[in-house]
Amino acid sequence: MATAQGQPAGPTALVTGASGGIGRAIAEQLAARGYGLILVARSAGRLEALATEWTGRHGVPVRVLALDLTAPDAPERVAEAVAQAMPGGGLDVLVNNAGIGDYGLFREVDAASYRATLQLDVVALTLLTQRLLPALIARRGKLLNVASAAAFQPVPYMAVYAAAKAYVLSLSQALSEELRDTGVTVTALCPGFTQTAFVEHRGMDASAMVKGRRLPSAQEVAGFGVRAMLAGRPVAVHGWRSALLAMGARFAPRRLLLKTVRRLVGPG
Repeated sequence: MATAQGQPAGPTALVTGASGGIGRAIAEQLAARGYGLILVARSAGRLEALATEWTGRHGVPVRVLALDLTAPDAPERVAEAVAQAMPGGGLDVLVNNAGIGDYGLFREVDAASYRATLQLDVVALTLLTQRLLPALIARRGKLLNVASAAAFQPVPYMAVYAAAKAYVLSLSQALSEELRDTGVTVTALCPGFTQTAFVEHRGMDASAMVKGRRLPSAQEVAGFGVRAMLAGRPVAVHGWRSALLAMGARFAPRRLLLKTVRRLVGPG
């Protein structure tokens, strides 16, 4: 694991999927608050550039771990990185942001893509969280899982992604209750469509909810999520449209809800 500076003196946050989008924005906002960072993503070059930039700008130690989180030994390698960064044990913040997904008709998406989505969004997140929980408990830390507004209802054209994020939301809420007596808080951040490469490269910009709209930036969503995490909020839904859909999922008849979501999310 590369490092841009020596041992961290202050609190430390580990952020997955930190090379771009919401994960990068969360990491930088934590650095601005004085957190040393452990950045995890596949792109070593991007991570090292961010480490150099943020060490100079914010004066915090930044370590990078270029790693594919879907690898079988990924949780152990990340835990080793935490042990190196925090010799006394413990971790102040874990941000599970890494995730992927697809947009399109279920029957037309390649099965390998769905396998990758489930492996990263569900399996890797679960095992990494379990592996690092003792470190969080040691520091009465904070866990931030990036879910989605799609987690609150089935979403045609994003069926597997929405189901995976529903898992993340459910897991987060269960852990929030399990960990109540440990001092660890768990927050599920649930943003709607956000202006990131994830939306652009997966074809989601064809959705009626995206086309012609000004989407919130990754920085806006990250700021909202970091504030919610620091406040210990169990669930944080970003944006009034997302909040409205989440509320509708609780009270609207399921058939009506599905038709409405299909119209909103489907190609415009």
